[in-house]
Amino acid sequence: MQKQISVMLDKGVEFTFHVPAGTAPLAHDAARAWLDQQFTTLECEPLRASGKVLTADKILVVTQAAGAKLLGDAKWSSEYVAAVSAALGKPMIRVDVPAMAITY
Repeated sequence: MQKQISVMLDKGVEFTFHVPAGTAPLAHDAARAWLDQQFTTLECEPLRASGKVLTADKILVVTQAAGAKLLGDAKWSSEYVAAVSAALGKPMIRVDVPAMAITY
């Protein structure tokens, strides 16, 4: 089954990424570590007042901070796709930054 990640940014900017069939999936722990590192590198802030950061929240704020510039970078976006795909484990993922929602 083909995996796809769609990302909707502000002003109607959208990216669609396909995970090539037969690609070895990233380990769940490695995906979380990559997201943690990007969360820190991009100086993201938790969405919740409690400071608790759920995986979906982390994906949303990393995507928002990355914006079109990093999502348009082939190396960064391939790492992003591998991490998001492994972290969520769903074949079809839509990250909607304006709505701050992830759907499957």
